Amino acid sequence: MARRTARASAPRPKRPEWQETLIFLVKLALIVFVVRSFLISPFVIPSGSMLPRTLIGDYLFITKWNYGYSRHSLPWSMPLIPGRVLPSTPARGDVVVFKAPPTSDEDWIKRVIGLPGDTIQMRGGKLFLNGQAVPKQRVADFVLPITPNSLCDPYFRDEGEDGTAICRYPQFEETLPGGARYRILDQGFSAGDDTGIYRVPAGHVFLMGDNRDDSKDSRFPDAIGFVPMENLEGKAIVNFWSTDGSASWLAPWTWPAATRWHRIGELY
Repeated sequence: MARRTARASAPRPKRPEWQETLIFLVKLALIVFVVRSFLISPFVIPSGSMLPRTLIGDYLFITKWNYGYSRHSLPWSMPLIPGRVLPSTPARGDVVVFKAPPTSDEDWIKRVIGLPGDTIQMRGGKLFLNGQAVPKQRVADFVLPITPNSLCDPYFRDEGEDGTAICRYPQFEETLPGGARYRILDQGFSAGDDTGIYRVPAGHVFLMGDNRDDSKDSRFPDAIGFVPMENLEGKAIVNFWSTDGSASWLAPWTWPAATRWHRIGELY
């Protein structure tokens, strides 16, 4: 029998280092794209419209699968997903991040108050849902230290027991049908305290900020009005960082003192 001579396979030529680096970066970008589009994404709080639940300088994660996927699930709202895929209706009380109408080019955060078919009205600062007053109970004032990113109207300025400058806001607790319970701020009379009756159309939600007198929301047709469900990007789930704005990003030694450690890990 003739002996068959084994031939060693030729070694694969090694890629240049720049190609290896490029391939690694492309793979990393694809992983980030998939994770941010379909699983979880970070969001930073830019305003005080959701006080007391969120503070300016909070960093949180949102989950992307709760309400289905649309083009707004993707970075820069790339038009790769037609309509909504795997759609699901949010629950009243959910805190959601969405693309704000009418331009749909800014990420906002609000609370879901009304679902399709619901009627919503504000009377004297009290919320009415489907003709019934939503229970609103006075609770202890919300106290917030005054910091570079948490300023205060002079009317609400106060002094803490240790002599530090604080903001003291009147705080209330609302309970929606279904049991969702959350706290809101009521700073006094504002244009959104008395409205007409809004009926939420199909495929839309009615969103409001918890800081009722300092929030542009669905009460104002010239702000965002009713929000299409396809604009919902995800549901807020947890704070992973929070800063009071006193640190400099170029001075890492200032970060610990500026961190609101007690807010890290707070669930929504």
